[in-house]
Amino acid sequence: MSVDAAIQAFLTLFVVIDPVGLVPAFVALVGDRSEALQRATARRAILISAGLLATFAIIGGPLLAYLGISVAALQVAGGILLFRIAVDMVFAQYRRETREEEVEAQTREDVSVFPLAIPLIAGPGALASILVLASGAHGDALEMGLILLMAGLVLLVAWLLLRVSSRVAALLGRTGVNVVTRILGVILAALAVQLVANGLLELWP
Repeated sequence: MSVDAAIQAFLTLFVVIDPVGLVPAFVALVGDRSEALQRATARRAILISAGLLATFAIIGGPLLAYLGISVAALQVAGGILLFRIAVDMVFAQYRRETREEEVEAQTREDVSVFPLAIPLIAGPGALASILVLASGAHGDALEMGLILLMAGLVLLVAWLLLRVSSRVAALLGRTGVNVVTRILGVILAALAVQLVANGLLELWP
């Protein structure tokens, strides 16, 4: 994998996971709890998300081969899904969970698995992205390792922001978070279009 491809993998996962956008949700869910509990919740959520993303990256290729789905078809489908998410991000309407899930989350004691890990961090967009990136590695161990490394770096950034979530939320405010989310949405839309274009070129050369 070239440096450019590694950077593209990092950017794709960064804009989909949107670490800055996680901050308000994290504060809303655990902002009234002790600092120690907030740190523990953030750590568990990130570790669970890492496990999910790694699992999808490793078993994604064999699963696609078993189902008879080509990488190009996955690129087109993933691109369409990511473009839908990008549009919602641009208009600051992106919800990673349903209203029913949000209500349930407020009454649960441990929110590290749901809704933090799923669907806030390792949501459909992130899982689709890691699947597309891993499928593009074509079983190359070095490329797969770099993809997992980029995913790990994104999760590291997310973990660091969650550790200081209260200060980040106070600094940016709701408007600031929306601005960052909109910018990332535009970048994600461009990446999604490129994914679809690459997939269509392979399907119909």
